[in-house]
Amino acid sequence: MKHSFTSIVLFCLTSLLFQPDSIAQEIKSEPVKPVIKFNPFDGVIVAGYVDNGAFVNFTGPSVSLTIKNSKILLGMLPSLRYKEDNGIFKNSPVTPNLGCGLTYCYKKIAVQVPLYYNAKTTTANGRWNIGIGIGMRLKYK
Repeated sequence: MKHSFTSIVLFCLTSLLFQPDSIAQEIKSEPVKPVIKFNPFDGVIVAGYVDNGAFVNFTGPSVSLTIKNSKILLGMLPSLRYKEDNGIFKNSPVTPNLGCGLTYCYKKIAVQVPLYYNAKTTTANGRWNIGIGIGMRLKYK
């Protein structure tokens, strides 16, 4: 029984491999060509206000949607934050920070709503801070 089952399977496989071309269906279609765009200077620079201080950022890795003259980005925001400490022990007034947020661009104008996290300290709990910024799209058409 085992021998007959194996021979049937082999017969089916060989018949599928060596079928005449008239049985096979001919498919005519255009080859799919991937579209890869490399824009080294495509980005947005934004300045704004968050948590009693200022920020400047360039949009980083993001997911974007472009419709005609508008572009919406949701992504990471590598930033420099400017904030003066009022305590006895002071941090640097300029600190690097990574935020996330939504950026809307229309032609060359950009409006951004970023979120930045301030870590927990001995005097304050950690929390997310929402900001607002305006900037310029570096490459438009």
